[in-house]
Amino acid sequence: MSFITLLKQADIFYELTNTQLELVASICSEKAYSEGDVVFEENTPGTELYVIANGEVEIMVNPALLGKKDGGKPFAIATLRRGQSFGEVSLVDEGLRSAGAHCSKQDTRLISIPRDKLMLLCDTYPQLGYRLMRNLAADLAMKIRHTDLQVREQLTWAPRSE
Repeated sequence: MSFITLLKQADIFYELTNTQLELVASICSEKAYSEGDVVFEENTPGTELYVIANGEVEIMVNPALLGKKDGGKPFAIATLRRGQSFGEVSLVDEGLRSAGAHCSKQDTRLISIPRDKLMLLCDTYPQLGYRLMRNLAADLAMKIRHTDLQVREQLTWAPRSE
C-alpha cells in the first residue's frame, strides 16, 4: 500500500489534495516493529510524527516519572490502530514527549514523518500548512477531551486515600 493511500486514512491529513499528499509522502519513511518494541519513551525529545500503517500502538504514561514514591507501573492511556497518528505534540512545541509509545502487536508498521521536513513543507506551501495545522488542532482537541474524561472518571470512581 502506498504512503498516499495510508495518509488519506489519517485524520490529520483530512482534506489535503492529492498533490499535497504527494508532497507529504515524499518525506515519509516506513519503520517496522515487533510486539513489545518501544517507539519512544516519555520525556524524550520528539522529532517525528507517526501514522500507523499496520498493527497497534499503546500510548503509555509512567507514574514514577511524577515522583511517586511507590513508583507504579506504566499504564496505557490509549490504544491506537491503523490510520491513527501520534507524536504530534512535538510538532507543536518541540518539547519532550508527554507519553511513551509501545507496540502491542506483532508486525506493526509505522509511517515516520520528520518534523523539520514537514515544517518546511508547511512554510513552502501555506495552504498545506493551514490545513495540516487545522487538522492537528482538531486532533489534539479530541485527545484532550478524551483525557479529560479519563481524569474525571478517575476522580469520581477512584478510592480516596486519607
